[in-house]
Amino acid sequence: MERTTRACLVALAVASLCCIVPVRSTASDHRYKAGDEVPFFANKVGPFRNPSETYRYFDFPFCSPAPVKEKKEALGEVLNGDRLVSAPYKIDFLIEKDAEIACKKKLSKEEVAKFRTSVSEDYYFQMYFDDLPIWGFFGQVDKDGKEDPSKYEYYLYNHLLFDIFYNKDHVVEIHTRVDHRAVVHLTGDEPVDVDFMYTVKWKKTNTPFEKRMDKYSISSRHLEIQWFSTINSCVIVLLLTAFLATILMRILKNDFMKYTHDEESADEEEETGWKYIHGDVFRYPTHKSLFAAALGSGTQLFTMAIFFFILAIVGVFYPYNRGVLLTTLVVIYALTSGIAGYTAASFYCQLEGTNWVRNLLLTGSLFCGPLFGTFCFLNTIAIAYKATAALPFGTIVVIFLIWALVSTPLLVLGGIAGKNSKAEFEAPCHTTKCPREIPQLPWYRKTLPQMAMAGFLPFSAIYIELYYVLASVWGHRIYTIYGILFIVFIILLIVAAFITVALTYFQLAAEDHDWWRRSFLCGGSTGLFIYAYCLYYYYSRSDMSGFMQTSFFFGYMACICYGFFLMLGTVGFRASLFFVRHIYHTIKWSTTSRQAFQSETLSTSCSVPVPSHDGRAVQMIRSCSVSA
Repeated sequence: MERTTRACLVALAVASLCCIVPVRSTASDHRYKAGDEVPFFANKVGPFRNPSETYRYFDFPFCSPAPVKEKKEALGEVLNGDRLVSAPYKIDFLIEKDAEIACKKKLSKEEVAKFRTSVSEDYYFQMYFDDLPIWGFFGQVDKDGKEDPSKYEYYLYNHLLFDIFYNKDHVVEIHTRVDHRAVVHLTGDEPVDVDFMYTVKWKKTNTPFEKRMDKYSISSRHLEIQWFSTINSCVIVLLLTAFLATILMRILKNDFMKYTHDEESADEEEETGWKYIHGDVFRYPTHKSLFAAALGSGTQLFTMAIFFFILAIVGVFYPYNRGVLLTTLVVIYALTSGIAGYTAASFYCQLEGTNWVRNLLLTGSLFCGPLFGTFCFLNTIAIAYKATAALPFGTIVVIFLIWALVSTPLLVLGGIAGKNSKAEFEAPCHTTKCPREIPQLPWYRKTLPQMAMAGFLPFSAIYIELYYVLASVWGHRIYTIYGILFIVFIILLIVAAFITVALTYFQLAAEDHDWWRRSFLCGGSTGLFIYAYCLYYYYSRSDMSGFMQTSFFFGYMACICYGFFLMLGTVGFRASLFFVRHIYHTIKWSTTSRQAFQSETLSTSCSVPVPSHDGRAVQMIRSCSVSA
């Protein structure tokens, strides 16, 4: 077991170090001499409001260099929908150009209509100049004084102005503008001759090369709002948690006092409350294989989140380090499969399960199965749209090989180590053979209302930060404040664990011993609230539209929320298991101590040697027997 765990950690550390290496356009170290050609790549185009609906740059009738060179991309870049090709503009270091013609092209009727449609839908293009991102819109629509859309006038920008800032031999910053005087009229359906031009101006700056990505970080105003909301959430959650903790501890203290005050009162109170079901509270749950698989998958996702935050805090995921985030997630998930296999198999064997092979298969497919099904459906849609979100066949083969050659073997090795660990389930109370009947409970103590109560409080602590995360993932904002995100994540774990423990206690106090399944559902119910917030975000806070974007948003967010459900469900169950073991172990210890004390008192009081024919001795023996 130790060797397997050590090997997994070493492999994970090596992969993490590999992910730290930044993605570069070329093998260059970003140092140039006067006249050197600076790497310039065109990436993709798409409607500004739909970040998932992107297409290749030369799918649109821009002028293209001959021949078009495609950049070899990493796994994360392909997953992100990047398709970099050589740009039609040639820019040399410190060489200025004025109204240079990139190419001339005659647009056909179909090409004019395509450009006109893209301009009306606010299409933008994205390029990378020395790994610095560049954006720009295709054109503009003139709507002044025109209520009829058929009378709108459409213009295509054909002259780009590049203002490039340099520091010694480094490119530090680039600004892109358009010349509004050089536009092409696209209102008609006739062919149009277009001269695509560009102007390059070089300017010196004192900004160091190491800080050139700072401008893409979140603005200070948003940073202040995030810190304020985070502190506000911390205060509210701490107050609510302290309030609930005080109530719960006081109730538990009263329970302990009732059960340990003296023997007579303990016997009377034994027939009510959570102590009454001590013979059923550790009864193994039904569908133990599914339950163990859920715990294994949730533990893997929790470990994956911890490694993600470690890498984020040390600065791996700086802005526009293309593809590193997705590559890291794929690698970490594959390398943590051994943790899922070990956790699931070990817990399954503790529950006296026998078919551990089937349990491993269920563990490996519990999260990957829905994710794979969602991917197949969405990838088919992307192929139909001819969007860059459609993964090439080679990338699919690479992902399959990672799953088959890395994830699956580690899952099996972890399962074997878990099966051979021979750990026993620690239960402080003996479980009876026949389960007690659960009393009829009011509606608010049933599963769904309890899940609603358990999920709302953790969600209320993260919903403000959740907006910034969604705006980054499904918008054009850049998220870099991972320290705040980590604090919010810790708050989420604490609140989810505590509220699940509180509801578990109230469930046991109502003499309902089926707490295993409900503690997992209550802990994971926050994932359902997150998905419900996605509905609100899509229809109220964003401008996304279209079948493809809607499918991608709700499809992949369903997988993400399902992952949160498994992870937080595991946290809630582990916290409840620790709590239940503690309270029943305390009662057992108190009862055992009381019996030992009474036995010691009886032995001390009645061990005085007396003559057998003494009447006083007979009276003493009688009194001791009565007191015993």
